[in-house]
Amino acid sequence: MDYIQAVVLGIVEGLTEFLPVSSTGHLTIAEKLLGLQVDDPAVTAYTAVIQTGAILAVVVYFWTDIWRIAKAWVLGIVKPELRGQLDHRMGWYIILGSVPIGIVGLLAKDLITGSLRSLWVVAGALILWSAVMLYAERSGRQQRTEKDLTLKDALIVGVVQCVALVPGVSRSGATISSGLLVGLDRVTATRLSFFLSIPALLAAGIYELKDALSGDIGIGQTVVGTAVSFVVAYASVAWLLRFVAGNSIGKFVPYRLALGAVLLVVLGAGWMAPT
Repeated sequence: MDYIQAVVLGIVEGLTEFLPVSSTGHLTIAEKLLGLQVDDPAVTAYTAVIQTGAILAVVVYFWTDIWRIAKAWVLGIVKPELRGQLDHRMGWYIILGSVPIGIVGLLAKDLITGSLRSLWVVAGALILWSAVMLYAERSGRQQRTEKDLTLKDALIVGVVQCVALVPGVSRSGATISSGLLVGLDRVTATRLSFFLSIPALLAAGIYELKDALSGDIGIGQTVVGTAVSFVVAYASVAWLLRFVAGNSIGKFVPYRLALGAVLLVVLGAGWMAPT
């Protein structure tokens, strides 16, 4: 991988990580177009590592909230009278809601980095999960705000987050949709999605770092890709929060369907190999 490829992949990651269009799916497509072997362990690991740049963008953007939640969680452990506060509870919600994807990610690692790294899978997931997003928008009551969050909500969203291990589903698409289905408003569902992304993607990036550096991908390219994804993702986070305040995530569905359909035609015609 050269530096131009690293920059391109960093831009793709930063733009798509928090939009409900699947960053892994877009990275898989981009890697294929750049001539990389998408199921190569080093390339798969690189995809996970540069996501840490996007996660750092979330940490910086929400730093005040994260610090307040972390402080309240720690103090609540030693001071029982603080345990009913939203920030203390939110700390537990983020921790426990992140457990499912950690377990599934480890148990299904070979499947995730192997046979699922196919453009056939990406195309199918882009199309099929679009139906879930539309259903969530039309069926979710969207009456509950952040103060109404419960552990059950966090666990449900955390479990559904596991579906996003399939390229093409979209982690934000899965978590925001499930948040809407349990009655959360879009902004609350999106903020919860952001918070749950921090442990999940940061852990994945650290875990895959050794594999990314063990292949033909150098440290320099990894640093560049991660830095670019940070800058682009920061702008993406700010834009998405403003967008969901007054717009349906269903507005992303036409793009998902079009991209999935194009992929099916391209793959079916044999113009591109699926891996």
